[in-house]
Amino acid sequence: MSEASLYERLGGAEGIAAITEDIWGNHTSNPLVQNRYAKSDPEHVKKQVRDFFGAGTGGSENYTGDDMLTAHTGMNINDQEFNGVVDDVLKALKSNGIGDKEHDEVLAILYSMKGDIVGV
Repeated sequence: MSEASLYERLGGAEGIAAITEDIWGNHTSNPLVQNRYAKSDPEHVKKQVRDFFGAGTGGSENYTGDDMLTAHTGMNINDQEFNGVVDDVLKALKSNGIGDKEHDEVLAILYSMKGDIVGV
């Protein structure tokens, strides 16, 4: 028997949507990064995150946004901000009852993108 995809273990489309709502709330209340989101369109950002997160974890979502390097070039994101965002995501997973195994898998995915986000 094969294990369910990470997407399925995160609750599928509904789970990803709930996690994304919590990520947005965490980011916009986090003093380390909230200014980065001050002029953002919340619904657009949340859709992009849902699609990216869904597609990247095995769902059928179609992410049409920029790759991480293109999206973050020129933003001069530092390590502290990156870690703040990671903490916000992990907090959202926890508040949605996501288990340790999935937590670790998401953490590994986030850190695999760090070089395309920090200092570019």
